[in-house]
Amino acid sequence: MTLDQEQQLARLFVRAQDGDQHAYAEVLTQLTSLARGYVRARAGAAPWTDDAVQEILLTVHRARHTFDGRRPVAPWFYAIVRHRMIDILRRERRIGGREIGADVLPEVEATDPPTDTALAPELSAALAHLPKRQRVVVEALKLNDESVREVSRRLNMSEGAVKVTAHRGYAALRRALGVARR
Repeated sequence: MTLDQEQQLARLFVRAQDGDQHAYAEVLTQLTSLARGYVRARAGAAPWTDDAVQEILLTVHRARHTFDGRRPVAPWFYAIVRHRMIDILRRERRIGGREIGADVLPEVEATDPPTDTALAPELSAALAHLPKRQRVVVEALKLNDESVREVSRRLNMSEGAVKVTAHRGYAALRRALGVARR
């Protein structure tokens, strides 16, 4: 920022603090350009550049009352920008370490969901050995994709009873199939 730009921006900022909306719009326009240059110089062509500029401008807006018109604008502004960039870079590093972008994920081929006929013979046999009420509840919930509420109404049972019956049926299936519970 040149000395002339600095002085012009300071005058505009003082007018903006006095309520001049046009001056404030001009201040934001100039600060947007400066913030974008700062972010690009430090982060390159990061996909979050525009978000960072917007966060910086929001911080400037919230802190505008702290600007002293007798002092230069650049140190005040760049202190805000530097601190926001530190926060943004920390956040991006933290997010980047844990998340994978949707554009990076491999395409997964869609498959048809298994049907009743696709049940393994062992599972079919284990289901057949369950008591009738447990078998009906487990099949309704897991194979027919009914809700607990629907099953409870259809079988004239309370929702709690349906859940207990299903739980007992699942446990019996695990035992019958030799599946260890996690």
